[in-house]
Amino acid sequence: MKKALLILAMSSLTLFASTGEELAQKNCASCHLMSIPTPEMIPTMKAPAMDAVVFHINLVMQKDEDKKKFIIDYVQNPDIKKSVCESNRVQAFGMMPSLKGKVSVEDLSSISDYLIANYPKKAFVEMIKELKTNGKMNGLLNSPFLINKSALPHITKMLVEDWDKASLGLSDEQKTKLLVVRKETMSGVKAIKQRVAKLEAEIIEAMVDREELEDISKKVDEVALLKAKATKIHLKCISDTISILSDKQLEFLLPFWDM
Repeated sequence: MKKALLILAMSSLTLFASTGEELAQKNCASCHLMSIPTPEMIPTMKAPAMDAVVFHINLVMQKDEDKKKFIIDYVQNPDIKKSVCESNRVQAFGMMPSLKGKVSVEDLSSISDYLIANYPKKAFVEMIKELKTNGKMNGLLNSPFLINKSALPHITKMLVEDWDKASLGLSDEQKTKLLVVRKETMSGVKAIKQRVAKLEAEIIEAMVDREELEDISKKVDEVALLKAKATKIHLKCISDTISILSDKQLEFLLPFWDM
């Protein structure tokens, strides 16, 4: 009789045990959107969508066991240096509160298994690819630089994304120097970009109005000179940044470069 009651009790526990999906909805969904976000949702989101979180985890880790270990540890002991998301996005959303003692390790294990198996959704990955492609196209259309190649990286943007990551390991002294480089680069390029945009609009309007080609050519020459100047600022930024970073840090940021 006692054995029968024990089996019945265990069966009941199994029957009413929460699944990974239910636990994720209960413990994660209040902050992390569990569905694919639309553009209008993004400004009001409290934290990155779950698709985005796991998408970034997958970029850094290949083995499911490493992903699971990371999720369980990070949820209990969140730290910006551990984050796999861009540092600027973590700073914008703020650091998540620790769930240590609020969610059991057993439940976190079930949640991790569910997230790893179901996120990111294929539609989200396709959306990210499209956004990146469109972003690159818009970047080319609005670029003030003569050279627009991925092998000539926008290194200040990379640094912003990885600024606080332990894997990059920037010292306070390096950060101070890099902020000076970034400020000089951004201010110099911004002024040129505004002037180039104005000149290009004037050139297009002049062609529509069938103005003399000689008059238009002067503006084309000015655009060329401005873009050459912006490119030199870009090259100086890369050169100055390389002189501040160690070989190991450069390898982390630019693994495709032959150091």
